[in-house]
Amino acid sequence: MAFKWKNLRKGEAEMSFLEHLEELRWHIIRSILAIMAFMIVAFVFKNVLFDTVLLAPSMPEFITNRLLCEFGHYISSLLHTGNPDILCINTHQFNLINIKMAGQLTTHIVVSMVAGLILAFPFIIREFWSFFRPALHSSEAKHARGAVLASTLLFFTGVLFGYFMLTPLSIHFLTSYEISSDVVNQINIRSYIGTLSSICLATGLVFELPIIAFFLTKIGIVTPSFMRKYRRHSILVIFILAAIITPPDIFSQTLVAIPLMILYEISIFISAGVMKTKEKEHAEFMSEGENTGNDAK
Repeated sequence: MAFKWKNLRKGEAEMSFLEHLEELRWHIIRSILAIMAFMIVAFVFKNVLFDTVLLAPSMPEFITNRLLCEFGHYISSLLHTGNPDILCINTHQFNLINIKMAGQLTTHIVVSMVAGLILAFPFIIREFWSFFRPALHSSEAKHARGAVLASTLLFFTGVLFGYFMLTPLSIHFLTSYEISSDVVNQINIRSYIGTLSSICLATGLVFELPIIAFFLTKIGIVTPSFMRKYRRHSILVIFILAAIITPPDIFSQTLVAIPLMILYEISIFISAGVMKTKEKEHAEFMSEGENTGNDAK
């Protein structure tokens, strides 16, 4: 079915290809301005960005590190055996180093850009939704509006999951792993920031699985039966994906794989709902066509 965009500011007149490009250009410009605005805010509040947010997961008093340690002590006291500190992570503070003259300045700028991108995500989604909305039918637009809100919530849920769950575990594993006692870990600040950013962005994107399933079902690429048929294959893919975005230990991989498998099951449910709606609309369309044919006779 060919979509027809209508320029909402110019009545019901259909827009030309160049007008589409102009409209898209302004949506992109507004998205970039939103990113820049949040980037400036993040750049100004340097202490909060670095000391309170980025460096916090490496400290013993970070909420995840503290709760894991307390849980380990509780289990040890309950069983009256085992090492009570077995779940205590990031107990030893490590030093981050900078090896380039402008390294801290460029790190500050890059981190501010990433923070601006994350914080501006709802505005970016809204802008692209505004661009594609005229091409949708009223019923499709209604469902897509909910999908836009859900995509924002899922993205931030994924980012928070990566920050509070995966980042402390990754920091502990990667900074404590050693090939020899003679080799000392001196962590570059760019390496630390890159690891944390990639984990949070990756989990934020993979948590969009239900939204992806929604749109792929709408355009007919996937179906609920297809997703159920390849459920076992998807589990393998999920564990491979979890191994890519987590440190190479089974606990972290399982920690990521479990919510992804839950999201996959939710995606099947969403896909089934979309298919039911499409079948209902198709049946109504066929019924209207038959009624029109009878009236013509």
